Amino acid sequence: MPVDLGREEFEELVADALDEIPDEIAALIQNVVVLVEDDAPEDDPTLLGLYDGVALVDRIANHTGLPDRIFIFRGPLLDMCDDLEDLAEEVRITVVHEVAHHFGIDDHRLHDLGYA
Repeated sequence: MPVDLGREEFEELVADALDEIPDEIAALIQNVVVLVEDDAPEDDPTLLGLYDGVALVDRIANHTGLPDRIFIFRGPLLDMCDDLEDLAEEVRITVVHEVAHHFGIDDHRLHDLGYA
């Protein structure tokens, strides 16, 4: 049975996951906003998170523009988890996964590291 958790409580799990990122790494995250969406895109309804932006390793020196965005999809995460502990862990993994994309780490490497 999926976990039933309100949006505010879910956003707290995302905030907790962001707080767990070591300070020396968090200080390097630039121009990124983290957003919680209830549903994943229609073309990939089981997607847990998405990084939308230009990774730091791909930016030109004078990069400007809108902030990069990290989306965390509440519905698919709730659907895949059986309890709150499992949900908190999956949210943490998803947040780390998407933040890693900001640094240019690809899905293959993240899989090797256990964050896929």
